[in-house]
Amino acid sequence: MAEGKGEMETAKNLFLLAWNESESDIEKFTSAHFVARHQENVSDKLKWDEIALEMASRINDESIKTSFPSLYLNIGKCYEDLNDFDLAKENYYLAESYIEFLSDDGYGKMIRSGILSGLERMKHSFR
Repeated sequence: MAEGKGEMETAKNLFLLAWNESESDIEKFTSAHFVARHQENVSDKLKWDEIALEMASRINDESIKTSFPSLYLNIGKCYEDLNDFDLAKENYYLAESYIEFLSDDGYGKMIRSGILSGLERMKHSFR
């Protein structure tokens, strides 16, 4: 609710509290994913996105595969922003490899578009 009200510092603190109190990989994945969204610099965002990916990778449930396109997209964008185009491209391709798990709704279309845009930008990168 705090995030929805625009109370970003409160939301960030609540997500960090959720991370610290998480007991399962799904709880850790969820909280890390939201903590990443509230980081002020790219390096910190990347760190939390990678933690979220690690936690998601531990979850033994097919439904988690719907999260991988977004996770890899976020990581790819972080690497792109850090001018590491090789790792950006690698992560955009990993995101694309999970695209079939996205639903055909607004969210799924947004993530697909982000992946395709990232791959297109990589075609025009300096590397």
